[in-house]
Amino acid sequence: MQDHITEDQGRFLLRLARETIAEKLGKQLGKRRDVVDPALQVECGTFVTLKIGGQLRGCIGNLEPVGSIYESIRRNALNAAFHDSRFPELTVEELAKVHIDISILTRPQALTYRDGADLIARLRPGIDGVILRLGRYSATFLPQVWEQLPLAEEFLAHLCRKAGLSEMAWHALHPEVETYQVQCFEEGKRDERG
Repeated sequence: MQDHITEDQGRFLLRLARETIAEKLGKQLGKRRDVVDPALQVECGTFVTLKIGGQLRGCIGNLEPVGSIYESIRRNALNAAFHDSRFPELTVEELAKVHIDISILTRPQALTYRDGADLIARLRPGIDGVILRLGRYSATFLPQVWEQLPLAEEFLAHLCRKAGLSEMAWHALHPEVETYQVQCFEEGKRDERG
């Protein structure tokens, strides 16, 4: 993946995500600038992930472009903080503890494979985000999930379970698989204080 967002732009987007959440909670962290950077007007899929103490606290995104990177980060920051059905809404007290990371996605590409062994051989741990679909069931894991699930069989089993399928559906039922890559930016360690 060719990186098209610079480190400075990534830091800007992280600040934007935090300020957007803070604003919704009635806190003002600073004067937000209207975006003028053309690179942030490009349309891409994005995800915003929130963690507290290394544990997931919210993660929402869109695999396909829905507006500019700037708009998408704002929307997904709010959704991760306040509309992830797995968690209650983020509180003002949690805001100081939350660690934010953002992912800018490439467009998903279909992965053609013969069988389960071929699927395992074609996946690139730590590089590929994976979308798995079977009928009305679907789920995705960002490439960062490989850090917790480094074995492809385990990664796919958990992804199937997330989609509401049996853990062996990836092997037995030949689901549709797409892959994508991300450019990831995360806040520094200062946000992991207790």
